[in-house]
Amino acid sequence: MQNVVLIVHLLLALALTGVVLLQRSEGGGLGIGGGGGPQASRPPLTGLAKATWALAIAFIITSLTLTIFAAQQSATTSVLDRLGVPSAPAPAAPALPDGDSLLPPPAMDEPLTPPRAED
Repeated sequence: MQNVVLIVHLLLALALTGVVLLQRSEGGGLGIGGGGGPQASRPPLTGLAKATWALAIAFIITSLTLTIFAAQQSATTSVLDRLGVPSAPAPAAPALPDGDSLLPPPAMDEPLTPPRAED
């Protein structure tokens, strides 16, 4: 059933692309330069526009149907676990150095204060 819906979905995508490309360009893409006069009303829908709406609605329905199918088949395991591919071992955490090894070695007879600045 999922394969049938997927094939219908792909055919709808191709048909929707074709129908959109067949439509006449009305200019003013994205509403730019549309003007605000009395002639700004929308023309009645043509047959091609109605077909575009019908294909778009069918495309959305098949998208939702495929999403439902995928949610029903999902599991807590990954796809690689279901295929039998061995998973990579988790990398070991690097050992932290000892806190004493981070300090510089002490000087023999010198104090641990910084040297005085000369005037």
